[in-house]
Amino acid sequence: MTVTKGESAREGADGEGDMTGGAGDAVPGATDGYTPSARRLERERHKRARARRATAVAALSTLVTAVVLYLVVVNAPGWPRTKETFFSAQYAREALPKVLDGLWLNVRLLFMCGAAVLVLGMLIAIARTLRGPVFLPLRALAAAYTDFFRGLPLIINLMIVVLGVPALRLQGVTVDPVLLGGTALTLTYSAYVAEVFRAGIESVHPSQRAAARSLGLTNRQALRYVVLPQAVRRQVPPLLNDLVSLQKDTGLVSIGGAIDAVRAADIIVGRSLNYTPYIVAGLVFVALTIPMTRFTDWVTARMDRQRAQGGAL
Repeated sequence: MTVTKGESAREGADGEGDMTGGAGDAVPGATDGYTPSARRLERERHKRARARRATAVAALSTLVTAVVLYLVVVNAPGWPRTKETFFSAQYAREALPKVLDGLWLNVRLLFMCGAAVLVLGMLIAIARTLRGPVFLPLRALAAAYTDFFRGLPLIINLMIVVLGVPALRLQGVTVDPVLLGGTALTLTYSAYVAEVFRAGIESVHPSQRAAARSLGLTNRQALRYVVLPQAVRRQVPPLLNDLVSLQKDTGLVSIGGAIDAVRAADIIVGRSLNYTPYIVAGLVFVALTIPMTRFTDWVTARMDRQRAQGGAL
């Protein structure tokens, strides 16, 4: 009997299927009955014991350090007076509601200035990375802006803006210390954020821009759709760090008379000559900053894992 090529091919395919099925039937539930070796069990027990030992040592050393510091502070000659002046429960209860009321101003400044800083910083970074001789004046102005405000201390910038602008008596220009203080914060932090964005833009390989241009995108489209998304994703951790610093520095607007958390504490201190309200204000800022810091650490660790696994940057 003559066998055609098609029948031969079908028989070969059927044969492969039978062989595969047979191989699968030969070791049913092979992975279900896996039993770790004695060496592996011993190794895992050793790892668990070492982890428990490290945790116990860390806890003990921390406890010993805390006890030593406590004894040093409590046994200091001036501790009774320091406790009365800086850690008074009476003034803490009095200051806490007023400090929390003032903190709402700091939170609002954080959101408003944070948004303005991101927008202005991005524009300055784009201006610094523009190509071509026609954009030289714009690049020079952007570089001068970042150099000046990164070198100028923030407290001096605040004094100049908050105290100097009202002295000019310009028509139509606000004299509100909150708005002026927010403007000073925006000017300073925009210079830092602009450099963060510029580093992100320059970290994108030139081949990305070249590939976008080869697909027919203009320079502006390549920047918007290809370069900037990668640059922003790469710079998220340092941007969050700048926002954490901005959150703390919003307390400096109190030098212009704005009643924020720091100013509310300062009013009580001026009346009572007790510095406990400053401690309360500091602890409130710490409580607000820690979640942002931990979130920044989590984002940084997550992006590091993605890079290690070859994920999206």
